[in-house]
Parts: sequence; structure tokens; C-alpha cells
Amino acid sequence: MPNIKSAVKRVKTSEKRRLRNASQKSALRTAVKSFETAAAGQNVETMKETLIVATKKLDKAVTKGLIHKNAAARKKSRLAKQFNALSSQA
Repeated sequence: MPNIKSAVKRVKTSEKRRLRNASQKSALRTAVKSFETAAAGQNVETMKETLIVATKKLDKAVTKGLIHKNAAARKKSRLAKQFNALSSQA
């Protein structure tokens, strides 16, 4: 544990931020995974809803600085590509 007052505060704030970031990243992964589950089930309506949620979570993660904007764009593109392929089949 640090002795200097500002270092003590930095430890506390960084721990708070780490927990918040971990929570948001987990929610992001859950949203993406729920889309993949819907895609495996071939349910177009559920896929569309979960795609919208996953896209919003990805965009929000970029604004919060959790992931890089290009990483989010790549993930959104891949999800949309998967959605388009499966929805055109059904």
C-alpha cells in the first residue's frame, strides 16, 4: 500500500475504474454471445434484436475507451455479415 496521499487515492480510483470496465466488457461479451446463440438457432427476429443490442454495446464501449474503434468496427462488420448471410438464407 502506498504512503503518499495522492498515490493512495490513485489506487482507490483505479480499482473502481477497473471494476467498472470489467463489468462493461463482460456485458459487451454477453451481448455478442447472445447474438451468436440466436444465429445458431436460425431465428431471424431474435437475431435482429440481439444484433442491435450488440452494436449499441460496441459503440458505447468505444466511447468509454474500453476497446479501440477499429476493433469495434471489425466486430460489428462481422456480426452484420453473419446476420445478412443467415437472414438471406431463411
